[in-house]
Amino acid sequence: MEDSGSVPTSHRSAPLLSRVLLPVVPDRRPLRIAVLVVGLAAYGASTALMLRSDLGVMPWGVLDQGLSRTFGGEVGTWSIATAVLVLLCWIPLRQRPGLGTLVNVVLVGLSINTTLALVPVASGPVAAWGLLLGGVLLNALATGVYVGAGLGPGPRDGLSIGLARKGVPLRVARTGVELLVLGIGFVLGGTVGWGTLVYALAIGPMVHRTIPAFRLRTPAERAARTGVTVPAAAPAH
Repeated sequence: MEDSGSVPTSHRSAPLLSRVLLPVVPDRRPLRIAVLVVGLAAYGASTALMLRSDLGVMPWGVLDQGLSRTFGGEVGTWSIATAVLVLLCWIPLRQRPGLGTLVNVVLVGLSINTTLALVPVASGPVAAWGLLLGGVLLNALATGVYVGAGLGPGPRDGLSIGLARKGVPLRVARTGVELLVLGIGFVLGGTVGWGTLVYALAIGPMVHRTIPAFRLRTPAERAARTGVTVPAAAPAH
């Protein structure tokens, strides 16, 4: 027999979830989730294209590739494992993940494995550079799309943000973490090459354009851009 004075489980768990996870933006939730999934799948595919070029990838890709070559297993699977490890590092930094953060952990790695299974290694320099440049461009677009969903940062980005909140300058935190990861990945056998340099030089200016271009704005932000006043919500009765 149920105790009529007990608090429903859903009500008890809601405050706990709100303390652990960032709140989901209420505006256009289905669209945001769809955009998130597309962006993360494209991000994983872009990483795989750079890997197939064999010209080098971004630092975290070098780490995942090095782990795969040293210990076996698929690159995407190691991407999931490193993402989980990085997410654990959020705990002492008091960073809260969002829905997008948790989806990021799994979906990017699965997309990497799927794309690697479908796309062969480049057969010549023209194909290699085509895969590399296409991967970098797709990566910039994918970053703008999944960040634009507004459902939480990726595990790796959130690590730099958490360090910055502890007093480390964001640029120093981001650069330091990526250099450390790049070094470990290189020692483990990951490919560092022209692709790594191209990515490092190109990705910043590119995402500077794609992130604001794809960001899903809230009703208040859309109204501010158009000069339309958003009516206040009616009081609840």
